[in-house]
Amino acid sequence: MTDINTIIHDATIWLLIGFSIVTWVLIVVKVLQTRKASKQSQSFVEQFWQAKNLNDAIAQSKQAEGPTAHIAQVGFKILREADEKTHQDLQQSWSRQDLLERNLRKQILTERRQLEKGSAILASIGNNAPFIGLFGTVFGIIHALQAIAQSGNASMDVVAGPIGQALIATGIGIAVAVPAVLAYNYFVRKVKNIGADLDDFATDFVSLTQKTGFQLPSQQAGASALSQKTTETAVTREQEVLA
Repeated sequence: MTDINTIIHDATIWLLIGFSIVTWVLIVVKVLQTRKASKQSQSFVEQFWQAKNLNDAIAQSKQAEGPTAHIAQVGFKILREADEKTHQDLQQSWSRQDLLERNLRKQILTERRQLEKGSAILASIGNNAPFIGLFGTVFGIIHALQAIAQSGNASMDVVAGPIGQALIATGIGIAVAVPAVLAYNYFVRKVKNIGADLDDFATDFVSLTQKTGFQLPSQQAGASALSQKTTETAVTREQEVLA
């Protein structure tokens, strides 16, 4: 039993060390990810609203990267493909505004899921690391008590060393949990802030395209040309009838 207790205690410490490595790797990755997303979104929003017209904004969105740029790309794609006059399936049975808003919401959720990846691991480590450390401490204390019983001496000098060594697992568990919990709370708040910015941009995007009737300039030009052609055809037929 003594060997098994020692193995469990040592394995618990190594498991906690592994959790600590995973925690710090995730922290570094998530910091770089959120900073990159924030920087890309801020840069794109500034360029987007500085565009002279909607055509320039479309061109900028095609070359840009980041969560906000992806939302703009999806919005322009939906407006380009949407056609209320030909309902080929249920997907196209929505109005342009409803279809746009629906797809923008879906893209926002997709971007948030990308930013939230890894957060569940941090939360799990933060919640369970202290208990794993306590688990290792229990077996460490059992091993220490068995060693004391075998020595037949229960003085403080004999007890303090093994018991203190057993408590190391609990200390390591707490040391692993604290950074994980703090990092999780930080990234949850960061993702919420980025998500709020994405919601604001999506709302402004809908308001902007509403001014053009939820149609892109090329679609508007095609509609105007078709209307003009129809008018010219009607006038020609009327002249033929009069002649």
